[in-house]
Amino acid sequence: MRIINEMRLDFPALAENEGFARLVVSGFMLPLDPTMEALADVKTAVSEAVTNAIIHGYGGRRGTVRLHGAYTSEGLLYIDVIDRGRGIEDVERARQPFYTTSEGEERSGMGFTVMESFMDKVEVKSAPGEGTSVRLIKRVDAGEAALPRRA
Repeated sequence: MRIINEMRLDFPALAENEGFARLVVSGFMLPLDPTMEALADVKTAVSEAVTNAIIHGYGGRRGTVRLHGAYTSEGLLYIDVIDRGRGIEDVERARQPFYTTSEGEERSGMGFTVMESFMDKVEVKSAPGEGTSVRLIKRVDAGEAALPRRA
């Protein structure tokens, strides 16, 4: 597997930065000439993962969210959303629809089901007190537009 391109961005865990993360991922994907459906799928999954980091990972405390993306010569797009917040005690339970760590708030869960419905694969690694890493994987067959260009 050969990485064609990659990016990394760290930003404060603020609600207003969820939209910023969506725009960054959109711009990163453009050279792949994705379909509108593929672009919308990835943006939705990124929204869910970033919102989880902000709300569940940090719970209103200060923190940083890392967004890392890469696409490969095999036509795979990887997007990692990483926080160093509270972490998830039981990842399998958290992946169930409507599970939430936000007591007293009206929420529809942590969105893993949504992420899984839009991506080909979702990997979650987490440990209490150490944070969470969500890897979103989607096949986006890159055409000639994604090949490296010489300046």
